[in-house]
Amino acid sequence: MPRRKREALKRDIGTDPRFDSSLVQKMINVIMERGKKDVARTIVYDALEELVKKHKGDDKKALEFFRKAFSQIIPAVQVKPRRVGGSVYQIPTQVDPDRGQSLALKWLISAAATRSDKTMGKRLAYELMDAYEGRGGAVKKKSDVHRMAEANRAFSHYAW
Repeated sequence: MPRRKREALKRDIGTDPRFDSSLVQKMINVIMERGKKDVARTIVYDALEELVKKHKGDDKKALEFFRKAFSQIIPAVQVKPRRVGGSVYQIPTQVDPDRGQSLALKWLISAAATRSDKTMGKRLAYELMDAYEGRGGAVKKKSDVHRMAEANRAFSHYAW
């Protein structure tokens, strides 16, 4: 454990060239495997293209739809294990906004990967549409985490 409490430097990832959004760029970076950023861009842009088709060719509305659907997935609380007197308790804690965003991205991508559509772009688009309506695998994961935190609310006094 470090002796000094020093914040890690947060690197600026920039924005994507098409939508000029840092959230879309972050999603591209999370989807990317083995440095193949063009493949990841194709997947994300195919998903957003599906949303553009749904909104009759308006990029701005599709991006707002994406942001609203993504905000449905971000968790507010999570549980962290803490060892107290020989037993381990799951203690509910608030989620930092950056951590919430990264958790939501991971949940969205894993839920989209388990769907049974033809391409990953379509899977991601349909998962975003489900998230917008408050259903789907990623929203279920968020509700499971919230339910777990609610169930362990009695141990919140161990959070110091």
